[in-house]
Amino acid sequence: MEPSHIVRSFDEELGQIESLLLEMGGLVETGIAESVEALTNADAELCEKVIREDKKVDALEMRIDQMAVQLLARRQPMADDLRTVVCALRISSNLERIGDYAKNIAKRGKVLGGQARVGSSVNTLKRMAKMVRAMVGDVLDAFVARDTAMADELRLRDEEVDHMHNTLFRELLTHMMEDPRNITPCMHLLFIAKNLERMGDHVTGIAEQISYLVNGVMPVDDRPKSDLVETIARNPIMPVK
Repeated sequence: MEPSHIVRSFDEELGQIESLLLEMGGLVETGIAESVEALTNADAELCEKVIREDKKVDALEMRIDQMAVQLLARRQPMADDLRTVVCALRISSNLERIGDYAKNIAKRGKVLGGQARVGSSVNTLKRMAKMVRAMVGDVLDAFVARDTAMADELRLRDEEVDHMHNTLFRELLTHMMEDPRNITPCMHLLFIAKNLERMGDHVTGIAEQISYLVNGVMPVDDRPKSDLVETIARNPIMPVK
């Protein structure tokens, strides 16, 4: 049996890693909200802030990686402890990617300027961002609580993000067909919507890691996926209704 002070030290180091993950998640949530706010208000300064702040997310991921690798090398954890460290690494990677998507939205917001308001696209993007931001916060709560029920619910909630993405895709495609001048702003808006949809995918990736952490296995059922854009990409002659 390991001495109690070694066990306590290990738990403290795991706690530090989890705290950094929560800090990282907070920055990511802010980045999602501010990137879409900057897009909505054509706020170039806020776009720059989001782009700048993403470096903090990257730095936290690097710090978590370093701490986790050192913990693995020194402690050589087994079973539940090993899964916790591995999950922390994977979760930080997912959060870093979500932060990158927020940065990408801010970059496109700068390019679009005041051209983002095509039809109801901005309102749909705001709803998508609000949902994805809430999902990030909830999945981190589920991680801290080791709540597999909440993790499973989040995997299902991502389907609603997919539906909003599909709805916006149809709307923007119609605007491009009606007026070629809409093509450039609509293409940027489609990429922004895709960024938000991919954020939802990364949240479900974290949710699956929670199931692995608690149960020792990944979920065996395929999560619902309703991505019209990818379906059309595989079958370009498919009619869009």
